[in-house]
Amino acid sequence: MLRIVRLLTASLALFVTADLAAQVTAVTNPQVQGLNPGDQIRIAVWRSPEFTGDFTVAFDGSVIHPLFREVQVTGISMAEVESRLRTFLTRYIQNPQFVIQPLVKILVGGEVRSPSIYSVPPETTVAQAIVGAGGPTESARLEKVRVLRDGRELTVDIRQANSSSASLTIRSGDQILVPRRRNLLRDVVGPVLSGVAAVAAITNIIVR
Repeated sequence: MLRIVRLLTASLALFVTADLAAQVTAVTNPQVQGLNPGDQIRIAVWRSPEFTGDFTVAFDGSVIHPLFREVQVTGISMAEVESRLRTFLTRYIQNPQFVIQPLVKILVGGEVRSPSIYSVPPETTVAQAIVGAGGPTESARLEKVRVLRDGRELTVDIRQANSSSASLTIRSGDQILVPRRRNLLRDVVGPVLSGVAAVAAITNIIVR
């Protein structure tokens, strides 16, 4: 019996380790995820302004551009995206010279100065995304930043720039929410006093 328990424990440990390794790979290597509809891809083709610009990825996985429309860019790595674009561009340009950069769409909200939807490079960290949204407000709780991703919620502490938590990179579709630091006067005393004032006003009306 003891041997069976040990075997089950070892198997569970291997399963958990493999699952964590897969999650770490997906987080630290943005090429694993690639582009999603709504993201953007920045293409710069040397001496070809008609092929250069920031283009949005359509819902069918193609690039919204009269010529690039036939190039599918979702569900594959960025290396494969580059290969497909090179094959496409050789129809019009001999030995095309170009660079590409993915720009994934994320939402940054809560206690930041400019909450909005942003398109940023996939190597952007959560801390950098918050800075890009104008930085945190004075009421921000930086040790409890919430990252909503694929139906899961991660809690990130970005107070120390060198920590592994603060260096977590974003993924397409992430929602980064900076909570408000609790304030006794604002969150407790204020509402109580407002309630007392409301009761007093109603009582005064009834008495009159």
